[in-house]
Amino acid sequence: MRGPSGRITRFRRRLHPGRNPLTRFGDRVEAALLLLMIAGALLALPFAGSFGSETYAAQTARAEQERTTRHPATAVSLAAASSQAYSADGAGAPADQTTVPAAWFDSRGARHTGDVLADAGSPAGTHLSVWLDQRGELASEPLTPATSAADGVFAAILLWVAITGALAGLYGIGRFAVSRLHSAAWDRAWAEARHDSRF
Repeated sequence: MRGPSGRITRFRRRLHPGRNPLTRFGDRVEAALLLLMIAGALLALPFAGSFGSETYAAQTARAEQERTTRHPATAVSLAAASSQAYSADGAGAPADQTTVPAAWFDSRGARHTGDVLADAGSPAGTHLSVWLDQRGELASEPLTPATSAADGVFAAILLWVAITGALAGLYGIGRFAVSRLHSAAWDRAWAEARHDSRF
């Protein structure tokens, strides 16, 4: 039988061999391993969900802390930006941006300098948006609620995939061991049949 219905039928037989007299002990062991894998994957769902919720809560607290200790500011570039931008995977910059030396003032009026991102080819004196920490140093933009939620979902999925992958690996090892036992049994039966045929 071919098609989805055929695959479903084969899966059901593998999962529940029944009382077929042709069913081998190894087939029942394989069915038990498959049941354990499915049960483990289902039981892992609430643990993964809980882990995702904890990650979301931690990221939300981090975002709140960052929003209270960081603030936006404006820096002024001290040199023209290179016309050759970084690649999308270089230094974490977008493909149309590069770094330039720039200066800015903190909330106390102290002047700071450093390298900030700017559009490729922008002239000196360009106003650039930056984020500063409480010391007036450059900082990354605070986490957004969307980022916190995405981190929580990703953490939950990653944990569930890791657990399910480990269970699938154990099932594969078990199937391999059962297959080796079946092959050994066939070899013994074939050797005995050849030995009996000589007499």
